[in-house]
Amino acid sequence: MKIFVTGGAGYIGRSLVPMLVEKGHKVTVIDRKFLNYDDVESEYKDMGCNFITGDIRYFDPNLLKGHDGVIDLAALSNDPSGDLDPMKTWDINYLGRVRVARLAKKLGVSRYVVSSSCSVYGFLDSIADENTPTNPLTTYAQANVAVEEDNTKIADSNFTATALRLATAFGYSRRMRLDIAINAMTVYAYKDRKVRLMRDGTQYRPFVHIKDISAALLQALESEPETVSGRIFNIGSDKLNVRLSDLAETVRKAVGIESEIEWYGDPDTRSYRASFRRAKEELGFEAKISIEEGVREIVGKLESGELVDRPEMHTVNQYKKLLSSKDEQNGHGLNIVNLLL
Repeated sequence: MKIFVTGGAGYIGRSLVPMLVEKGHKVTVIDRKFLNYDDVESEYKDMGCNFITGDIRYFDPNLLKGHDGVIDLAALSNDPSGDLDPMKTWDINYLGRVRVARLAKKLGVSRYVVSSSCSVYGFLDSIADENTPTNPLTTYAQANVAVEEDNTKIADSNFTATALRLATAFGYSRRMRLDIAINAMTVYAYKDRKVRLMRDGTQYRPFVHIKDISAALLQALESEPETVSGRIFNIGSDKLNVRLSDLAETVRKAVGIESEIEWYGDPDTRSYRASFRRAKEELGFEAKISIEEGVREIVGKLESGELVDRPEMHTVNQYKKLLSSKDEQNGHGLNIVNLLL
């Protein structure tokens, strides 16, 4: 297939794109490269990919022509980042991705998969499956709910549209993030001999490795339309619905260096778990990589010097710069009228 990947130079994209190429797909990537600290464009071109430096809100629609599928990863990537500027988050995460889906359909692309998040469930005591009512508590989560609804409802016999609600990602990437739990715990256990944990550690969160996310995205794109079209799947592992105090201990042991837990903040009772049964039984997807494996890979990259803490790895701080940049301040934004222009 010829696959168009938005946000393909980001944290997940740097895992996904090589996987797509290895599977024999022809890949076009569009990304602003704002968070990149290496020559991703040359790397992708050496793989045989077409790389476009651009923004999903404004790119030339004709770039989509001739593609068989779209994997839509472009977005401000977590709840704290999304709340820095709610209007701009909505502009990018909702209107931008709605534009991509509608242009793809209009221009004859037959398959579309968008990444969403299990954070759409909010916090709850029960285990959330795809039929659980959503309770989005942040702009990021609200935009994900709206994108899921509006982009899956345009599915028809000629256009397959699927949304994947991802558990919290972890694992090494060539565009690394240190603002997500397991990655941050691992790096600071290694560097500072401390694992920082918000009190009192009884909260649950679901996790999934980025290689498993990449496999799920590809599987959704390649599955029979009747299995995935117009549908939503949670992506993660029931085994990785983890209490954060247990997670901290798991990370400490896997790092293999003596460290201590450093508690901070007031007790946080916000907690949620998710069921991944639908993806396993209907999509045929099962996450394979354990927390320990992911932690050990990160430690190996630290030991080799391949992974060095950089400002770009701390997403919220970088997004503050992006959202205050001249381009964004002068940007004309999107509205429903120009979604298809």
